[in-house]
Amino acid sequence: MVKKSTDDLLTELQGQKPLDEFITENQDVFYSEKLAEILCQLVEDKGTTKYEVIKRAELTEVYGYQIFSGKRLPSRDKLICLCIGLGLTVDETQQLLKRAGMAPLYAKLKRDSIILYGIGHGQGVAEINERLYGEGKTTL
Repeated sequence: MVKKSTDDLLTELQGQKPLDEFITENQDVFYSEKLAEILCQLVEDKGTTKYEVIKRAELTEVYGYQIFSGKRLPSRDKLICLCIGLGLTVDETQQLLKRAGMAPLYAKLKRDSIILYGIGHGQGVAEINERLYGEGKTTL
């Protein structure tokens, strides 16, 4: 399998090739893992447990385990909470948001900047939520 960058794929998409041909030729490049699979792999990679991640993410156990089992899909905010619970870096968080088909955090939005700062400085959900609330922004 040849690895292609996102820019390479965009260039191909903008070319004259029919979409069906593009999809067929790039079948091995597209992400195929489900979000639950990615999250479970991250738990293993980070050497933690689902229980600890759910607790640090400040989610209810039932809801958290439903996400990990693939029975529920989290909102963007809840996925960000899971990223915090997993101890992901800003770059890892951005990648996971994109892989989940969600908008990455955007530094030109005040709310997102507060979240980015918190993640980058190792803050927990409660600490980030306090700052969001203090700035009149919706909490996670």
